[in-house]
Amino acid sequence: MRIALLSDTHGHIDTQWASYFEPCDEIWHAGDIGNIEVLDYLESLKPVKAVWGNIDGHILRAELPEVQSFQTEGLKVTMIHIGGYPGRYDPKARQLIEQNRPGLFICGHSHILRVIYDKKYQMLTMNPGAAGIYGFHKIKTMLRFSITDGRVHDAEVIELGQKSRG
Repeated sequence: MRIALLSDTHGHIDTQWASYFEPCDEIWHAGDIGNIEVLDYLESLKPVKAVWGNIDGHILRAELPEVQSFQTEGLKVTMIHIGGYPGRYDPKARQLIEQNRPGLFICGHSHILRVIYDKKYQMLTMNPGAAGIYGFHKIKTMLRFSITDGRVHDAEVIELGQKSRG
């Protein structure tokens, strides 16, 4: 299973995404999608698993859950927009981690790309940074990775270029 992971698009659609999604089986979005048009665009390309984020309004919140917990290719995954990272999890995220015991924890929100193994919870944490044009980040980013037999492998950071409006 090959996954494209992005977050914090904030209503921005980048036409180069389609080429990066091509070898993937699914697109996962860790929230702050921005509007229904972004979700519709992603769904026109590949199957999507997504959560709503703090900037997402009632339309996206009606379409998507706040939390996704699922199993794929033998790996338990939990995804929420506001999550944090090892040693600094948001209280709600920590509760989900302790309850679900995922092997992969995914979040967004910070606009900071991080991939860190959490020894305490024995799980990989991923934040793909921000793929949109709003926020303090300088470079738009996303992640791509594979899942086979319960493990993440062949992960790659994709830089989508300088953040610029217009």
